[in-house]
Amino acid sequence: MSKRTYNKPPKLFSEQLQQLKDRNIYVEDDSKALFILANISYYRLSAYFLPYQSTKDWFDDGTTFKQIIDTYSFDRELRLLVFDCIERIEVAIRTQFIYCMATHYNDSHWQDKKQYFIGPYKNKVGNLIDPFSDFQNIISRAKKSRATEVYIQHYLDEYNIPYNPPSWMCFELLTIGEMSHLYRGLKNKDDKKRIAQSFDIHFKVFTSWLHSITYTRNICAHHSRLWNKDLAVEPAILSNPIGLWVDLVYNNNKRVFYFLCILKYLLNRINPNNSFKEKLVALFQKYPNIPIKYVGIPSDGRGNLLGWQNQPLWQN
Repeated sequence: MSKRTYNKPPKLFSEQLQQLKDRNIYVEDDSKALFILANISYYRLSAYFLPYQSTKDWFDDGTTFKQIIDTYSFDRELRLLVFDCIERIEVAIRTQFIYCMATHYNDSHWQDKKQYFIGPYKNKVGNLIDPFSDFQNIISRAKKSRATEVYIQHYLDEYNIPYNPPSWMCFELLTIGEMSHLYRGLKNKDDKKRIAQSFDIHFKVFTSWLHSITYTRNICAHHSRLWNKDLAVEPAILSNPIGLWVDLVYNNNKRVFYFLCILKYLLNRINPNNSFKEKLVALFQKYPNIPIKYVGIPSDGRGNLLGWQNQPLWQN
């Protein structure tokens, strides 16, 4: 297929608004719509047009500009809710990671021992993967930084042996992506099992879920679209759950609802009295005109969404 030259000229906000009208969208208040377009780019909003267009570049009859903005707002609030859950889960995983390794080996500085990690290797694209050295480099940069963390500086001021701070300090330097990388880099399968068992998950599933949490966390952090997205990093299916889970019909791991189920499963172990379900229901109720089916909730074949709230996972 031959490529074309991109020759679309930039449009004034007023021209963008007129284009929306020309494509069959109803605009209730021109001045308000122009204000929104000046603060949320047309291109960014265009990702929310698709569910309302049966034909490309033509809005279905009855579609309003307010509906598009409500969809955008729904997605934003969904990301904030997901981000908050991930923060709680990340802290719990960090805690169990440190605890399981430090107590099992009775070693406050286990992160400085090469024998606990796989050796360096090159991945499929030729990049060198070396979890131990990567973590050591993170610690080294933190120690040399002009804006050294207070707890790191305190250790350096008070101690010279061991050379690095203990694992519970060093782990605070890691992003969830770096922590996921370090978990995959553990050499001993039993170490992975001990950490994963803290959350009632097989270690291979836990590895996948950590990767998926990292990916989705970055979507939220960079304010990207989430609600009707096909996930590029698909979390592993939980085929043998220890705790309460959902029916097989909900196993669409390409969509966000399955990821929401993962968050709920993990939160139930961290805080059994969590209010995630109530917050999610409240969000859906706040935007009744948003087609939430695109989140990935299955239907009965007649357009009626299945009652996910009644699934065992979501009972508490």
